[in-house]
Amino acid sequence: MINLEIEKKKMYDIIGAIHDVHKYLGPGLNESCYQEAMGLQLKDAGVIFKREISFHPTYRGVALEATFRIDFLCNEDVIIECKAVPEINPSHRAQLFNYMRLLEKPCGILVNFLPKFDVVERYFYDKESRNIIAVDGHIIKNFQDI
Repeated sequence: MINLEIEKKKMYDIIGAIHDVHKYLGPGLNESCYQEAMGLQLKDAGVIFKREISFHPTYRGVALEATFRIDFLCNEDVIIECKAVPEINPSHRAQLFNYMRLLEKPCGILVNFLPKFDVVERYFYDKESRNIIAVDGHIIKNFQDI
């Protein structure tokens, strides 16, 4: 079973960078502007990251031609999905959850920079149970039957 307290600590500096970017730039800009600033801020915070990583999902061990792209992969196991939308909706969450599951990464952050105050949602993927878990420990989604 995933240890949420250990995984939460991996997100601390990253969430600080998110808040710094929003505090400096404010609300209302486009997503690419926030992403570029996030890259600069993560670098300043000493967070190891890769930006706009493309990957191919697999089907029965065969890589598909379909390509997905994550906004940031930090410290090899934290996915950040950035948005600049009026409101985060279930399809935004599903996108992050699927990335976490397909890449088997334990931590995911969904951030919305558009509102007056940045919205940051943290989730965890337990690959053993195939559950997406909220920061408070309750199960959001189970991929067991997929």
